[in-house]
Amino acid sequence: MVEPAVTEARAAWLRAELERHNRAYYLLDSPTIPDAEYDRLFRELQDLEAGFPELLTPDSPTQRVGAAPLKVFPAHRHVVPMLSLNNAFVPEEVEAFDKRVRDGLETIAAIDYAVEPKFDGLAISLTYRDGIFVFGATRGDGISGEEVTPNLRTLRSIPLRLQGEGWPALIEIRGEVLMFKADFAELNARQRERGDKEFVNPRNAAAGSLRQLDSKITAGRPLSFFAYGVGAGREALAVGTHGELMERLVTWGFPVAAERDVVSGSRGLLAFFAKIGNLRAALPYDIDGVVYKVNRLDWQAQLGFVSRAPRFAIAHKFPAEEAMTEVLGIDVQVGRTGAITPVARLKPVFVGGVTVTNATLHNEDEVRRKDVRVGDTVIVRRAGDVIPEVLAIVPDKRPSRELFGGQPLYPAFELPKICPECSSAVARGLDEAIARCTGGLYCPAQRKQALWHFAARRAMDIEGLGDKLVDQLVDAGLVHSPADLYGLSLATLAGLERMGEKSAQNLLGAIDRSRQTTLARFIFALGIRNVGEATARDLARHFGTLDGIVNADAAALQEVPDVGPVVAASLIAFFGEPHNREIITRLLAAGLHWSESEPAAAGPKPMNGKTLVLTGTLPTLKRDEAKAMIESAGGKVAGSVSKKTDYVVAGEEAGSKLEKALALGVAVIDEAELLKLLEKGVE
Repeated sequence: MVEPAVTEARAAWLRAELERHNRAYYLLDSPTIPDAEYDRLFRELQDLEAGFPELLTPDSPTQRVGAAPLKVFPAHRHVVPMLSLNNAFVPEEVEAFDKRVRDGLETIAAIDYAVEPKFDGLAISLTYRDGIFVFGATRGDGISGEEVTPNLRTLRSIPLRLQGEGWPALIEIRGEVLMFKADFAELNARQRERGDKEFVNPRNAAAGSLRQLDSKITAGRPLSFFAYGVGAGREALAVGTHGELMERLVTWGFPVAAERDVVSGSRGLLAFFAKIGNLRAALPYDIDGVVYKVNRLDWQAQLGFVSRAPRFAIAHKFPAEEAMTEVLGIDVQVGRTGAITPVARLKPVFVGGVTVTNATLHNEDEVRRKDVRVGDTVIVRRAGDVIPEVLAIVPDKRPSRELFGGQPLYPAFELPKICPECSSAVARGLDEAIARCTGGLYCPAQRKQALWHFAARRAMDIEGLGDKLVDQLVDAGLVHSPADLYGLSLATLAGLERMGEKSAQNLLGAIDRSRQTTLARFIFALGIRNVGEATARDLARHFGTLDGIVNADAAALQEVPDVGPVVAASLIAFFGEPHNREIITRLLAAGLHWSESEPAAAGPKPMNGKTLVLTGTLPTLKRDEAKAMIESAGGKVAGSVSKKTDYVVAGEEAGSKLEKALALGVAVIDEAELLKLLEKGVE
């Protein structure tokens, strides 16, 4: 049996801990733990107070909502308290809620419920007098909130004057201020550009934006509002159900959730929960559950309230998308394109409906910005099928530093200089946040991607070597690099699944034909970062030989048209890796060859030095055909329009590229004019 003193101490600790997190969440707009962790602590305190009523105190967090208002805002006492909802987490709790409602109404008939998404934002009240918006406040502690009228006036989704008719002289509209996912991403991008602190999530951003002393700052933030009910003044409305009330709000000009509905009984509640759960990822805003309310307003009044929540409503919350756990280690993974991604190894934690043991840290800059270290307690997020990620550390739970002279217990993360898969060098491009393994032709992690690219039609053009066959060859250990393709036998290929002798003979023929190629195709086939077809062709034309490209320094490389510091650095890193040079040597030994100086010896061509962009559907030429004709005439085909573009070739259904060309004053031609230029040249 637990000692009373221990129970009392635990309750006191829970009260203090919840109040601390309340302050961080509501007052400082800087949450320190995930919602699920807060809910767990809250329910533990509820259970203790239910089992030991003598522990219940008037200032317990279970007896009020949120936290006290900030002193810098005028306090506003709500005419009708803005109470929060009790939560359900499993179907059995929803069924128990439905039973309590039926018992309270003394009926066995199925109850109709108004159902809607539970917004993850900041609850507010809007007071209208004679149809004019006069006052707005946050929920605060549920009894009194913070007056933020000037800030709320900046939200375009809040009507300053009610539309339609049927509203009483004084009415209080209740709803949620939130930030759409896309707007949140743009806001954080601007924060990064300015070097300012990023917001943790849309709810945090919305709260911080609304509670600004300068309403001009609020006006510059992309906030939205959705109404979900009425406080003071509801008794004056001639409506009988919550569903009718929501329709009335729409006629007055308020946005409300489009996904709302009316369902019957607990089966209807759970079916709606499943439906919204499937839609959740596609919604433009964050939700953390759904809300169920008895639809009939007279029944709501009959059921009434408990100390901090209505008996007629409940919030059914989704499995937590955020949870708190410990970092056991930080490893790195090598992706198909050589990207080096730091990954946190975690103490197993249940989040987003699954047990998570690893979470991405994205890149070296993100690890440093968040200062994630081994031993840290972190907040992990998993939404839907999205890869789990570490959102932030919990600073006050970092292992003690005192034993180490005030230094952190664990060192800051350092990205390895050597690829863990192949021991090639790890390099970071001049304009990239992601570091990459430079052993593209050799690295096991990049093997399939390198082979698929090498065999592509615009590279070595090995017909029949598709991604499924590449998978078989690599998984069976038959091919480790592109050079191994030229040692495959008929018997080996014919023995593969769905690969008969005829298909094997055809593939061997395609491999043999690929030995005769061009320098430009060979350079492109190597899969060098930032080196596309056009750049490969420019390099071949400029240097004329493979050795010339391999041995060129940065200055020599940048003499090639459109080769700048970024591309030059990629080329030097690739050819500087011994593993890559070894495989190139093996490819040449396998008989790959080309006419070394043919591009450089060519004379003036009709489109020499001209850059064209293709857009829309041409009457007779396919896109690839037009591109090949332009490039064989000495021109270059770019993917986007700029001031440096010489011509835009426009066909039917030309889109934004045509619009940009017209805006920049770039010459626009059709297919017929293109053919004339190819024939006669550019004067």
